[in-house]
Amino acid sequence: METQTVKIIKYSDADFKSALEKIVHRSNTDLASHDDTVREILNGIRREGDSALLEYTRRFDRYDLTPDRLKVTREEISEAYGKVNEAEIEALKQAAGNIRKYHERQIQKSWEYEEEGVTLGQVIRPLETVGIYVPGGKASYPSSVLMNAVPAKVAGVETVVMCSPAPDGHWSPHALVAADLAGVNAIYKVGGAQAVGAMAYGTRTIPRVDKIVGPGNIYVALAKRLVFGVVDIDMIAGPSEILIVADDSARADFIAADLLSQAEHDEEAVPVLVTPSEPLAHAVLEELEKQTGQLKRQSIIKESLAGQCRLFVSASLDEAIDIANRIAPEHLELAVDDPRASAERIKNAGAIFLGHYTPEAIGDYFAGPNHVLPTSGTARFSSPLGVYDFIKRTSLISYTPAALKKAGPPVGVLAGMEHLDAHANAVNLRVREAPDEGA
Repeated sequence: METQTVKIIKYSDADFKSALEKIVHRSNTDLASHDDTVREILNGIRREGDSALLEYTRRFDRYDLTPDRLKVTREEISEAYGKVNEAEIEALKQAAGNIRKYHERQIQKSWEYEEEGVTLGQVIRPLETVGIYVPGGKASYPSSVLMNAVPAKVAGVETVVMCSPAPDGHWSPHALVAADLAGVNAIYKVGGAQAVGAMAYGTRTIPRVDKIVGPGNIYVALAKRLVFGVVDIDMIAGPSEILIVADDSARADFIAADLLSQAEHDEEAVPVLVTPSEPLAHAVLEELEKQTGQLKRQSIIKESLAGQCRLFVSASLDEAIDIANRIAPEHLELAVDDPRASAERIKNAGAIFLGHYTPEAIGDYFAGPNHVLPTSGTARFSSPLGVYDFIKRTSLISYTPAALKKAGPPVGVLAGMEHLDAHANAVNLRVREAPDEGA
């Protein structure tokens, strides 16, 4: 890799503002470019169910299935355990335990209160059925299985189903084991937009779900967007991203390693450093070149670095924090001398990693907080996946006759303001018929 592929951009450079704006406004996925294809697939699933699902699986995944073979069997899960070593199983168990422990603190309870004959409250109930989409094929994402399934189970979701493609019949045994450890109830060997459609509309084999969560390619993302309203979804995720704010207490090799851990995801991944230390930026640039040569996914990394990586030199640490809030990153590392003080000023981030010994990778796999995070600047208004994404909140309202009598006049005024006399009548009728207090 030539060092010129990654730019150091200083606050005094003429292109500093334009380069920064490009990162701030980085959400540029053109979902509409595949709109017709995905609509055709979804309509096929809605009309023909399993037969369309099997046809698309043959066409796109080169895998010939029959309805009775769509669901992963207990025997196939047992075979998966045989292909995963003890150290891997133990690591998955530890990660699942950490994720469960963290998300148990997010559990919400129903509540109500009474005041002058009025009882108000909120009923918390879990969704009944949730669908998890897990990418398959060349990649293996057991961590995504855990991060999506465990919070759903902690929330009390009764049925969690998982869809994941098996191109040419090849499955990730690690994903199967992770699904089993997380308590997934049923796993199906289908992927792509057709799997999203099957979970959204239901087929003879795959149940209709209440919500679909999990990452996928552009076809999966567009399918999720198109079925929203028929079912709920978690988000439309963009490329993965990291922003590191660092001062001169940071180590260049640590910073470079974390930028590269993001770059290896895919060619569109966004790794960014903002630092007031120009010497650190140059040292990181050297480390990027050095470490890239030692990694396996070099072609992906080089393309990500060349296209998306930027090393910004800010005028001060305060300006670096301001830039971080504008970028609103999915992952934010604070590699600074006093990360707690800096964190107090952060308004927009999916997850914040504090200090020199808390790399993003620990959050991706093991720490416990969810790694399904808002991307493309959506941390300005959205949150990590959690137990709260798998529950419903229902309002509870109860009035005694006396309380309704007291509320009747202002309700009549409000209904009159909106010219909705039937609303007023529904209250007034009861007020006229209500027994006198103490009768």
